[in-house]
Amino acid sequence: MATLKINDLHVQVEGKEILKGVSFSISEGETVALLGPNGHGKSTLFNAIMGHPRYKITQGSIYLDDLDLTNLSTDERARAGLFLGLQNPAEVPGVINSDFLRAAVNATSEERISTYKFYKLLDNATKELKMPFDLATRSLNEGFSGGEKKRNEILQLMLLNPKIAMLDEIDSGLDVDAIQTVADVINKLEAQGKGFLVISHYARLFDLIKPTRAIVIVNGKIVLDGDPSLIKRIDQTGYEFIKTELGISIEKEESKMNEVSIGSCAVRESIKK
Repeated sequence: MATLKINDLHVQVEGKEILKGVSFSISEGETVALLGPNGHGKSTLFNAIMGHPRYKITQGSIYLDDLDLTNLSTDERARAGLFLGLQNPAEVPGVINSDFLRAAVNATSEERISTYKFYKLLDNATKELKMPFDLATRSLNEGFSGGEKKRNEILQLMLLNPKIAMLDEIDSGLDVDAIQTVADVINKLEAQGKGFLVISHYARLFDLIKPTRAIVIVNGKIVLDGDPSLIKRIDQTGYEFIKTELGISIEKEESKMNEVSIGSCAVRESIKK
């Protein structure tokens, strides 16, 4: 069972320290919700773990089991078993989606996949995601709707078969039916032993994937690491209790914290509907 271990991680972006000593671990078979107000380091954490060059690690380490990933390139981390589903997938004109996907599969596999086997896998995966197969013949994400881009990220996840997957707001841009479809895929992969670290602004996704744990990041530090009841509490009351009960001053407040739900958007009304 693979375990991703983050130890005392400090990360700077353009000279500004965003993460200030983050430590936690996640193993295959776990689904962990990553919560916190906007601008407090959630996406920074994902990008740093995946090796984005803009995010400079100044202290700490990232291990996948006994393999030190801290100074490895992004492609090396992917081959080791990590995956990042992007919040805003880029459009890449001229690169055919299926060619990109096949190249990614071959880059992370010990043996090159045959054309027949790849297209069979691709056909099965698009059907499971209820995606039109013709999306595979178009340029990567070019002209895709927000929901199509997010399904395409999950399609990559299914084909690459990582050990630990990080999903950054993978449900934004999806309608109710599409969120259910994506949740079904996550649940299926978790049952197969995959580990998930998930950022979402919508309690609905967490209701469907049922995280085993919840981590809260405030001011670039983990302030809580506990059971899934944290998700419900934050959705119902916001982050005000972080200040009143833990005595932690929240550095960035985009609105009153007792009016803020998961992330920075109120979801209680959408849950009621």
